[in-house]
Amino acid sequence: MRKGNPAVWAFVVTSTAGFMAALDNLVVTTALPSIRAHLGGGISDLEWTVNAYTLTFAVLLMLGAALGDRFGRRRIFTLGLALFTLSSLGAALAPDIGVLIGARAAQGVGAALLTPVSLTLLTNAVPPAKRGAAFGAWGAVNGMAVALGPLIGGTVVEHLSWQWIFALNVPIGLALLPLARLRLSESHGPNGRLDITGTVLASTGLFGIVYALIRGNSDGWTSATVLSGLVAGAALLIAFVIHEMRTDAPLLPMRLFRNRAFAAVNTAALLMSLGMFGSIFLLSQWLQNAQGYSPMEAGVRMLPWTAMPMLVAPIAGLFINRIGGRIIIVTGLVLQAAGLTWFAVLVAAHVATPRSCPV
Repeated sequence: MRKGNPAVWAFVVTSTAGFMAALDNLVVTTALPSIRAHLGGGISDLEWTVNAYTLTFAVLLMLGAALGDRFGRRRIFTLGLALFTLSSLGAALAPDIGVLIGARAAQGVGAALLTPVSLTLLTNAVPPAKRGAAFGAWGAVNGMAVALGPLIGGTVVEHLSWQWIFALNVPIGLALLPLARLRLSESHGPNGRLDITGTVLASTGLFGIVYALIRGNSDGWTSATVLSGLVAGAALLIAFVIHEMRTDAPLLPMRLFRNRAFAAVNTAALLMSLGMFGSIFLLSQWLQNAQGYSPMEAGVRMLPWTAMPMLVAPIAGLFINRIGGRIIIVTGLVLQAAGLTWFAVLVAAHVATPRSCPV
């Protein structure tokens, strides 16, 4: 690696930061029983240790890109990385479940700031002829983080403690901060206006719906808290769509959804994520609490599921030009639905699974 090569440095910095952000989506799943044993809390509290991160990350992702266009992508990347590193330390030192949830939410904010601008920073540093390979490598690194998240989390928890799944981010983040400042070039986008109204509407609307879904079982689906969250959240999201159609600088241009391919791909990605991330949370609890596996053993048994996209995605990419993306997407959704249905039929409190079997 040449010391002065900006493309190499951009890849190293952005992909490493992206790896940490993607890893924290799933690394905590196998640590949840240990966290509960140490900090207490019910199942809804454990859900929030996962959802606090994913919610803030998803809601603020578009805002992170807009802030990068307005204030500078390297600046926002550095800010997001610093926040992610500091909140990781806060999560590692959390004295109770409430502080941990707050730190996880702050981690999600940091990840939402650094992730969208990292790919743009890489684009600006890499020559056009090499961007395809760079994007593929960047995506592979992030995909590896998702695939290995439960296994890494389980291994760290079993051999160290659950605090270390967050503490390990701190030295990496501290090493990346000066590199980001010195090795990344600053850039701005063509549109410097911020859609504050759209951000508030989308954020509060999604929060209301997710909060209601999490509290549904404990409070009752007909309770005032749950119904008000669902109704208010849906109303705010409708207001967000109306606002985005009328504003001159939308956070999410609604015209994009007029493209059937764009709408279909994003809908499929939403459904796939809902099925996968929600089920992995429950699967981790079942493997450890009902089946008695250690955190690392649970991570190993989840690996055939989480690692499969990393193996299949390149093969699917080769077939897209031959048979079309529609067949690939539909096949993936059908297989996901079949797998989840199989889980629903087989999983019970005392299902016998061979100790040597990976599933």
